[in-house]
Amino acid sequence: MTPVEKIRNLAIIAHIDHGKTTLIDSIFRAAHVFRSNARVEERVMDSHELERERGITIRAKHCTVEWNGYQINIVDTPGHADFSGEVERVLSMVDGVLLLVDAVEGPMPQTRYVLMRALRLGLRAVVIVNKVDRPRADTLRTLNKTFDLFVELGANDAQADFPVLYGSGLEGWFVRDPALQGTRGMAALFETIAACVPPPRVERDAPFLMQVSTLAWSDYFGRIGCGRVLQGVHRLGEPLVRTMTRWTRAAGAAAGRLHADRAWEVVGTEEASSAHLWVTRGLDRKEVGEVRAGDIVWLAGPEGIGIGDTFSAPFIESPALPPLDIGEPTVSMFFLVNSGPLSGREGCAVTMRQIRERLDRESRVNVSLRVEETGRADRVKVSGRGELHLAVLIEEMRREGMELCVTRPEVITSVDAEGNTLEPMEHLVIDVPEEFQGVVLEKVSRRRGEMTAMQENGRGVIRLDFSIPTRGLIGYRGEFLTDTRGLGIISSRFSGYGRWRGEIASRNRGSMISMDTGPATSYALKNLQVRGTLFVAPMDPVYAGMIVGEYSRPEDMPCNPTKKKHLSNCRSATKELFEGLKVPRTLTLEGAIEWIAPDELVEVTPKSIRVRKAILGAEDRKKAYRRVAAAGG
Repeated sequence: MTPVEKIRNLAIIAHIDHGKTTLIDSIFRAAHVFRSNARVEERVMDSHELERERGITIRAKHCTVEWNGYQINIVDTPGHADFSGEVERVLSMVDGVLLLVDAVEGPMPQTRYVLMRALRLGLRAVVIVNKVDRPRADTLRTLNKTFDLFVELGANDAQADFPVLYGSGLEGWFVRDPALQGTRGMAALFETIAACVPPPRVERDAPFLMQVSTLAWSDYFGRIGCGRVLQGVHRLGEPLVRTMTRWTRAAGAAAGRLHADRAWEVVGTEEASSAHLWVTRGLDRKEVGEVRAGDIVWLAGPEGIGIGDTFSAPFIESPALPPLDIGEPTVSMFFLVNSGPLSGREGCAVTMRQIRERLDRESRVNVSLRVEETGRADRVKVSGRGELHLAVLIEEMRREGMELCVTRPEVITSVDAEGNTLEPMEHLVIDVPEEFQGVVLEKVSRRRGEMTAMQENGRGVIRLDFSIPTRGLIGYRGEFLTDTRGLGIISSRFSGYGRWRGEIASRNRGSMISMDTGPATSYALKNLQVRGTLFVAPMDPVYAGMIVGEYSRPEDMPCNPTKKKHLSNCRSATKELFEGLKVPRTLTLEGAIEWIAPDELVEVTPKSIRVRKAILGAEDRKKAYRRVAAAGG
């Protein structure tokens, strides 16, 4: 058993793609977590298939390494703003953070967000200026920007006096001063963690107490809660008391107490006991019979474990702890049964009951997700922290063999005490070459964005800061990459709710809608490609109401992509099969979700991503549009 003064609990936080998971790979190599002849993949902490494909961390994960008698518990956190709900909770389990900052990009929006959460909890940070070996690295500028960010976020004197390391997580070395020549390795990092991250402040002789910060699910054990033991010792099977709490706006409630300018109350208690206990060793969970204060543990047994639940010894008088903050969803979509003519050909034609069951399983561990009934048998409303948050869920369901349809994302609004409509706002940061500055400013202003700052780095790249509604970013990222020839960098984070900024012009191009069902022909597509951009290739199956391309004009255009060339005595039907055809645009899931209009759906199957009209029949669509027009919609 490691003495508590030798335990270090820390989280690695940074903006997306600043090198968190790669740094952990180097930590594992330096701490000899794996055998010297073991085959270890890159970004070993990204164990999920989607994480490896996209190169991002989706869910927070725990690992443990041993160094010179120290037990270092590390939490790898997501860097994308849509998964920041994972970061908010795990910070309650740690005593310090490693803040990674890219030596070229400097602090980015998600850097600000996660650092703000850490500082509010009183945590101290070790700043790591990563990727100093990149050609355009500017360590002094990055360090100054980071210090300015600490001051801006209200860091106290102790927090602002942070230690700094420079190096490369990919190559596996860090030093305290890049100008000095010497041995380069990971020793400086381990020594700084041991010296600057405090051990857990716990009482091992007090009664047992822990709070659940993360959830997992097992078909064998049910829901599993993870958290740090705050005090005491617990042995497997001993009785516990589970206390549930929630935030409430009612000031002075009978059981409420003030915390962070809000009141919270106890909503229930129940007797429980532990059926299984695990601790993390390396990357694996190891089942144990006893856990002590300072340990990060996994506990199974009580049914329905929730985020923020407190587990305590039965004889503690007031065991309840304040609930943990869980960020509210900002974007919602409707999930529908796939009712298209091709339903069931490429996957499982699931019913609404099966879709609900899958969403219920996801909501057991994905606490930032909300699933609501709509009163209709063919759809359910799903809300999340952003487009990517929901797109990852849809992709997981798709890979499980499910077919479904989804609508365009819509932001979740609220109303203040004065009756004003509020909408979610984003802090948008764009790094773009000077020659593309004009088109970016024009496009963002059309989407109700307001520029708040502009900085020039002296190398032909300008950083633009905007305040923009979340709905203004829907569908813009792909357009931004096109406008900047792929040279721009765009990132954003949720910054709060603000006044409704008015209507935003929707997509300025219409759809090419198929009027017939069958395989697409090269003869028809060759004539259609001059009218816009195609989404289908020859021999792809299409059906009436399916969208086969983007029209170059604002209105929709009915077309027949299945039309065949007539045979004659001097021409062959296959002579010009692929002659003059352009490569069609391949729709990704995120691209399709961003592109569709409010009256369109994305059809998701294990093999294909299609877009279609919500109402397939042309006459039925006309009747529906007339009804909406008559109702004043």
